[in-house]
Amino acid sequence: MQFVRSLVLAIAVICASLPSLAHADEAGLRALLARLATTTNFQETESVVRDLAAAGEPAVERILSALADGNLYVRKSDQGVFTGKEDGQALSLSDPLDGTAAGTAAKADIAKVKVNNALRRTIRDVMGGLTLGSADPTVRLSAASTMLKRPDKTALPALDVAIAREADAKVKAALAQARAAAVLVSDLGEAEKRAAIAVLANRGDSDALTQLTAFQATSTGALSETAARSVAQIETSMAAWQVAQNVWYGISLGSVLLLAAIGLAITFGVMGVINMAHGEMVMLGAYTTFVVQQAIRVFAPDLFDWSLAIALPAAFLVAGGVGLAIERGMIRFLYGRPLETLLATWGVSLILQQAVRTIFGPTNQEVGAPSWMAGAFQLGQLTITWSRLWIVLFCLAVFLLLVFIMKRTSWGLRMRAVTQNRRMAASMGIRTPWVDAFTFALGSGIAGIAGVALSQIDNVSPNFGQGYIIDSFMVVVFGGVGNLWGTFIGAMTLGVLNKFLEPYAGAVLGKILVLVLIILFIQKRPRGLFAPKGRAVEA
Repeated sequence: MQFVRSLVLAIAVICASLPSLAHADEAGLRALLARLATTTNFQETESVVRDLAAAGEPAVERILSALADGNLYVRKSDQGVFTGKEDGQALSLSDPLDGTAAGTAAKADIAKVKVNNALRRTIRDVMGGLTLGSADPTVRLSAASTMLKRPDKTALPALDVAIAREADAKVKAALAQARAAAVLVSDLGEAEKRAAIAVLANRGDSDALTQLTAFQATSTGALSETAARSVAQIETSMAAWQVAQNVWYGISLGSVLLLAAIGLAITFGVMGVINMAHGEMVMLGAYTTFVVQQAIRVFAPDLFDWSLAIALPAAFLVAGGVGLAIERGMIRFLYGRPLETLLATWGVSLILQQAVRTIFGPTNQEVGAPSWMAGAFQLGQLTITWSRLWIVLFCLAVFLLLVFIMKRTSWGLRMRAVTQNRRMAASMGIRTPWVDAFTFALGSGIAGIAGVALSQIDNVSPNFGQGYIIDSFMVVVFGGVGNLWGTFIGAMTLGVLNKFLEPYAGAVLGKILVLVLIILFIQKRPRGLFAPKGRAVEA
């Protein structure tokens, strides 16, 4: 019982002392604020800023933010320091510590505490140290990143304390790297600086390279040589990561080309029809996505994250239905006349573009991205956006589904039979006109679901499909007409090749070079990478 009474008494004493402690802290901060009213140059103001940061109080961040933004004022009548916000011809004043309102003042009755760019940089640096104690690990990580980019030897004690108490491994590593950068600009000994160089070399990115390069330029002897070796190591590593980044960009572009071309590979391969309206099937899929999202926004906004999943079957049916109508209404009368099918489908593409322009207007339409497609993440030094990653995965899923249909279903068997020898397939009882019709519908439907995916990375407009039709034909011809694996390899090859040529030749010249290379390749292999086989072909 005696213990309980003692414990209660101790708690009471502590609670009674808290207001006085808080009052003491507030008094110290107000004394520092009063010094801002009497500073006569930027050096004096910087001294006050560093003293405020050394106080380590949460309220300091509010004061320094107002100072950096030019919102800290001194009232001439009593030298009081306030934050101010313009309110017509006057300013609304508030207490810089707790934000409580402090009335208004005419602009003539107050003076702004002046700052310059150097002082703003100092404020940013010390604020980075203030956020090291934040409860949010994201804030601490951001502070460590800021301190790495702008190292300050005076921040070493704060960094040591932060590292000692940090529990998050990722944040702790970032703090150690920020400390290493600060060590390099400090007066510490050679051993400490060697250890710091090793820490930054292990980080191996552009921020570490910047700090080590700057240190190498100002150091001499063995330390300079160590820094030079680390710089060379980082440059080699970054070059390898850059190659990997270009490969990823190439795969990403290749998946886009594959989505656009895979439907064309089916129709062109089975039917021999040069379908110039294929890009418009992609466009119809994109506009179907727009219509679905508009309906969801109006009737069921909670389902927006599911909008693309809902749009996929809708786009397949819309584009596939239009493709079936085109084949039954026009193309079936033009088989064996490729030039006429080219001109006819080009006319259809113009009609579809004008129809969409009449219904939806000529301007771009907004197609939103679900939350699960927003943002990016780091894989080593690779930056991977979620939208591109999902498109690559979706492309692979569509491709594997088509391979399964072509290789493991009776419908796929009929399609392959018609591709290899149409007359023999007809004599075996296969209704080749209906194979043609549903093959064209399937290729158009796949182009439609490609439009759903591509609407996430391009502007949806009546000319949406025109940007993909030429690339689609290049992929199909390069890979081998009617061969899905050839289309896959052709798309990925052209995508990666484009991304490696662009840094040296530019986007437009890079595409021209790719086209020239394909022409030269076709001279050697007229039937593409994987030539179609069959008696009809050999004949």
